[in-house]
Amino acid sequence: MTLQIFNVLGREKQPFEPLEPGKVNMYVCGPTVYDYSHVGHAKTYVSFDVVVRYLRFSGYDVLYVQNLTDVGHLLDDGEDRILKKARQSASTPMQVVETYAREYFADMDALGVLRPDISPRASGHIPEQISMIEALIEKGKAYAVNGSVYFDVRSYPEYGKLSNRRIEEQQAGSRELVQDEKRHPDDFALWKRAEPEHILQWESPWGMGFPGWHIECSAMARKYLGDTFDIHGGGVDNIFPHNECEIAQSECANEADFARYWMLVGSLMVPDADGIPVKMSKSLGNFVTIKDALQRQQPQVIRTLILTSHYRSPLTFSDDSFDSAKNGWDRLMGAVRLTRESLRFAEGNDQGNGFEPVLAQTRQKFTEAMDDDFNAPGALAALYELTREVNTLLNADVKPGKAILEAIDQTYRELGGQVLGIVPDALPGGANAEREEKLIRLLIAMRAEARKNKEFAQADRLRDELASAGVLLEDRPDGTIWRIE
Repeated sequence: MTLQIFNVLGREKQPFEPLEPGKVNMYVCGPTVYDYSHVGHAKTYVSFDVVVRYLRFSGYDVLYVQNLTDVGHLLDDGEDRILKKARQSASTPMQVVETYAREYFADMDALGVLRPDISPRASGHIPEQISMIEALIEKGKAYAVNGSVYFDVRSYPEYGKLSNRRIEEQQAGSRELVQDEKRHPDDFALWKRAEPEHILQWESPWGMGFPGWHIECSAMARKYLGDTFDIHGGGVDNIFPHNECEIAQSECANEADFARYWMLVGSLMVPDADGIPVKMSKSLGNFVTIKDALQRQQPQVIRTLILTSHYRSPLTFSDDSFDSAKNGWDRLMGAVRLTRESLRFAEGNDQGNGFEPVLAQTRQKFTEAMDDDFNAPGALAALYELTREVNTLLNADVKPGKAILEAIDQTYRELGGQVLGIVPDALPGGANAEREEKLIRLLIAMRAEARKNKEFAQADRLRDELASAGVLLEDRPDGTIWRIE
């Protein structure tokens, strides 16, 4: 099956055909770094992390660009988010940016999200933004007035093609303060005049000012990926005005198609007081920061929760959904742990109990799901089905040999680890887990010695004490293995 992507631009699944065979250029709108990231951000960036991982797993050479917005993201009252946070915290804007950029990457690292190849900042690409604005003015697509520059949406007949909104239906100038400067209320700012007291401002052909929010992504995408590139990603809430404006200004300035495939992630929802799901957002105060979520659950459980819903669909964040994701991940990791534990005692034979077709079928189902618009829930289902089969195999009287155990472990590592990012190379716990394992092995050795000496009451007591701590033992002809329940 050829990889199919639901292209929001065409509103249908389309076969993925990159501009250059074997290579994928991909741009994703990154965060505005003015505060701690919440779990809604995690849904977006974990989803695209899995997209990038699967593309690379499939053999593509992926160039992944994700920007950081550190200037120009205006609130509805026209105030810059960075400046507002700086004022509230008695900090300079760049202090705010540096603090929360570091925190964002720390959160992503903790969640196992691979770093983008390039993470450009808006403030570091002012010349590129000015150059694009000048090109738009030259082509008659933008106009300067009183030190600000606006894009003329009526000069671009296709404006609204992504969000499927017609100009006549759009609210006038939702993000601009000065309405009477514009030729049309729908026009959006490319460059804003800065008042003398405005901290973030740069020289431009139109005077001192700062870029609008939308122009940064267009300028940086062109710089690193060219006029036309393969995939543009982001959250569904940014489809209008941000993504729509990106398309308009880019295609007018470059006289070429912008992004060929548009992928938008559904929102993370939280039940309100009446149990009705509403979007998680800072403005509503219903958010949970990634740091707080990581205090509650392991990062792989958070990823598993996100992957239980298709990336395009909304996902409800609740204690029940968290518990369900944890139960699924625990079952998966139980089989992984038992497989790796069994490998310690396995003999070097090729006895597979006819299990090879199960692994082949798992890979086929996993790949078919991911090729169907990155259907992570379907891919998870394939791994859960494998886990049931693995548990049956490992609890059978005839134990599998080393070769098939290694093949099972490799399947988990590749599909669950390399692609989905939920199966770690090393079992969770780090140094603590190593100490725990040594203690368990010591107790198992003490129990074996007690049995050898026919001190069965002592052996049973050690087994029962381990069981009460959640460590279950299984005696086999070739030794005793253990697993955590």
